[in-house]
Amino acid sequence: MGCFNSVVVDAPVNRVWGALRNFHDMSWAADEVECEPVGAYAGNQIGAKRIINGTFYETLVGLDDQARIMRYRIDVGTDSASKDNVQEFVGEIRAVPITEDNTTLVVWTTSWEPSTGAVAEPGDAVYQAMLSELQRSFD
Repeated sequence: MGCFNSVVVDAPVNRVWGALRNFHDMSWAADEVECEPVGAYAGNQIGAKRIINGTFYETLVGLDDQARIMRYRIDVGTDSASKDNVQEFVGEIRAVPITEDNTTLVVWTTSWEPSTGAVAEPGDAVYQAMLSELQRSFD
């Protein structure tokens, strides 16, 4: 099961990726997210950890600057995303150039086990709100 959300950002892909690629900096999400770095790893190093809104503990598991893809794992979550309800929760954020008009398609997907829709509905709402904030940050 998983979530799929996307948005077109009116900015070149390198600018958008520059805002997204630091795992410890979610300032583009405005008031939607409070991001607290944890540990000694920098925000662009595999193994970097963060706490989102005081409840979601996440780890950076992949960062590919050439493909413009970031992958992270939720280690500890709450409610429908808790360890009691889901395992192997992985998120991916991808920035894709739209060459026609020099804008960027940002795609945010998540997957988890077991296959249940209990996470999808609140997840979609959160991811779409954050992508809307990303879009606004480039207006």
